Amino acid sequence: MSRALSLTIATPSRVLVDDQEVASLRAEDDSGGFGVLPGHADLVSALPSSVVRWRGPKGPWRYCVVGDAVFAVTGGAHVNIACRSGVVGDDLETLLGQVEAQRAAEIDAARRARVEQTRLHALAIRRLMQLLRPAAPQGEL
Repeated sequence: MSRALSLTIATPSRVLVDDQEVASLRAEDDSGGFGVLPGHADLVSALPSSVVRWRGPKGPWRYCVVGDAVFAVTGGAHVNIACRSGVVGDDLETLLGQVEAQRAAEIDAARRARVEQTRLHALAIRRLMQLLRPAAPQGEL
C-alpha cells in the first residue's frame, strides 16, 4: 500500500492542482461526503459544485471549489478530478460562498431552460394543431 496519494484537479484549459504527497482527501457527491486514504478501492463518482479538501502528511488542509466534476480513484494511489471550472484557495468560508453562488446559478439556469423548453413545446403543439385542423368551408365559420 502506498503511503501517499497523487491528486490532479484539471479543467479543460489548465491543471489546477498536481500534488504527489496527499495523505487524505475529502469530497462530496450527491450521496454525501466521503474520504479517501492511500489504498482506497477504485471509485468513480460525479461531484456537484462543491469543495474538495486535502492535506499532506503534516500540512494544513487545502481547498478547491469544483463545478460539475468527475472524480476517480485508481490503483489506490491516484485521484483525478476533471471539472468544468475550479478555484483553489485557502479561505474555506470564501470558497463555500462561491459554491453556494455557483449552485444558485446552476439552479437558475436549469429553471430558465425548463421554462424555455415548455414554451417551445407549447409553440410546437399549437403549430401542429393548426396544421392538423381541417379548414372550415367558405360559408361556415
